[in-house]
Amino acid sequence: MEMGLSISDVERDTGLSKDTLRVWERRYGFPQPQRDALGERIYSLEQLQRLRLIKRLMDAGHRPGRLVPSSMAELLALSQAGAAGAATLRATTQPSPQLQELDALMSLVRDHDAAALRQALTVAQARHGLSGFVTGVVAPLARQVGQAWAQGELRIFEEHLFTECAQGALHTALGSLNPAAGGPRVLLATPPAEPHALGLLMAHTLLALQGCTCLSLGPRVPLDDLTAAATAWHADIVALSVSGCMKPQPVQHLLEQLRSQLPAEVALWVGGAAASLSRQQIPGVVRVAALEAIPDELARWRQGRDHCDQPAINR
Repeated sequence: MEMGLSISDVERDTGLSKDTLRVWERRYGFPQPQRDALGERIYSLEQLQRLRLIKRLMDAGHRPGRLVPSSMAELLALSQAGAAGAATLRATTQPSPQLQELDALMSLVRDHDAAALRQALTVAQARHGLSGFVTGVVAPLARQVGQAWAQGELRIFEEHLFTECAQGALHTALGSLNPAAGGPRVLLATPPAEPHALGLLMAHTLLALQGCTCLSLGPRVPLDDLTAAATAWHADIVALSVSGCMKPQPVQHLLEQLRSQLPAEVALWVGGAAASLSRQQIPGVVRVAALEAIPDELARWRQGRDHCDQPAINR
């Protein structure tokens, strides 16, 4: 018997919320999941593939009212028509050098050529410098890989192949950096439900280049351990990386809890896709909107620390 998928599985895979899936079920009659022994919705792989394609077409500007009632054949025809138009546009438009470089790297991912991908990443780092390599190559390539996986164009093993090669390149680069002295002490981690560590490693690299002393605990660190590590290591900043697989409400609750546990003088930063998931500001939490914003955030942190260190008579 084919293994079914829960509504949470489908939500994580497609990016379509549970509420959206339920509304479509009532309004359009699709998807029509089966029910398990407890009455929970169970979706087939065929339904998942169709939902992936619907989400991809929605991202291209099509309305769900047209897409959801359509058959898989109709959706594929619409997708192929859009791909043909995009191909025509690419044929008449000279891609930028950056797009050419990213396309070449994506081809290596699709060809499963790990050795060539590692070599190409090494060459790209030498060409762009370490900071430019992170922000101009690894970060946009990670977004492309993630989108291709969400749309069913890449298998999980292909996404993992890219991640391992990119992390290897960054670990090698970090190992060649001279340790900083006197900079802020930054403790890096992802929260318990966040398994993705590439964003964390990219932030670690840029922070080290800015003169920070960094300690990375890696992914899925319990909050109590994170608080204990921040105290034991005398961290100035705790930096979390959270990808788009976590929904806004759990992220907000997690940040509020961690902020309440950390000493007031320890700054708490959060970056990654979750930085744009909620517009509500949490007191005492700095949302780092992009990797490129790290130098500016550090400058603000240093200004604030210098201000606090001034004698009261000068304030």
